Amino acid sequence: LLMAFLLGFFLEATIGMIGFWFLEVSSLLFVYMLFSFFFSGHMFPIDMLPGIWGDVVRIIPLQYLAYFPAAVFLGKVEGPELIQGLWIQFAWVVLFMVASRTAFKLGVRRYSGYGG
Repeated sequence: LLMAFLLGFFLEATIGMIGFWFLEVSSLLFVYMLFSFFFSGHMFPIDMLPGIWGDVVRIIPLQYLAYFPAAVFLGKVEGPELIQGLWIQFAWVVLFMVASRTAFKLGVRRYSGYGG
């Protein structure tokens, strides 16, 4: 659950940092929220998605925001599948943590002349 919170925070922070390069990011955030609502498990269980759609949704990090933590607490994910899911979730957290920090540093450098 903690990693789900961190993933959501850093994913949205990364999107927010795009504001350094674009004047308007609220439309992008709206699209993100729309996709997040459908593909994170808030609307329906991801297991219901057929074929390639289910595979695509399982690749992107959105399922680790709501569906995966809920499945863990409900006991639907156990054993090796749980360990694998936690490692994948951890990898997404680290990726977006690095991406948000990098976007912030590049954005600050762009607008302040700060070199470090």
